[in-house]
Amino acid sequence: MNAPSNAPLYNKDILRLAAGIPHHQRLPDAQASVEKRSPTCGSRITADVRMADGRLADMGLDVKACALGQASAALMAGHAIGLTADELADARDKLAAYLAGESDDLDFWPGLAVLAPARGYPARHASIRLGFEAIAEAARQADA
Repeated sequence: MNAPSNAPLYNKDILRLAAGIPHHQRLPDAQASVEKRSPTCGSRITADVRMADGRLADMGLDVKACALGQASAALMAGHAIGLTADELADARDKLAAYLAGESDDLDFWPGLAVLAPARGYPARHASIRLGFEAIAEAARQADA
């Protein structure tokens, strides 16, 4: 389900998500940690992970990003626990394809429709992808 193209870029749903990021603390005993940074805006997200039986068992995030990057990280963190490294990489790739206009599918991750208005703002895409990129890479490293 896509949000209307005339929806405001920053709305109460995005701001609510940005203010309530799950797992918003570093993990002291992480198996892997990955930091991703957007050269465009300077947003930065560090993801710490622990895997168990091939699935994400715990995570911690340090999010220093704009409201869109924070909202995206909140959506990712709210549904990532229990997924495999491959499933997290698939979500990362599908988000990138959506933002690039290569796909119209947002149903692969709960709640992403709230970010649909940002598709028309390419300068915001890197920040939106950060959380998905960091968690996918950290899970891959920890699962290797």
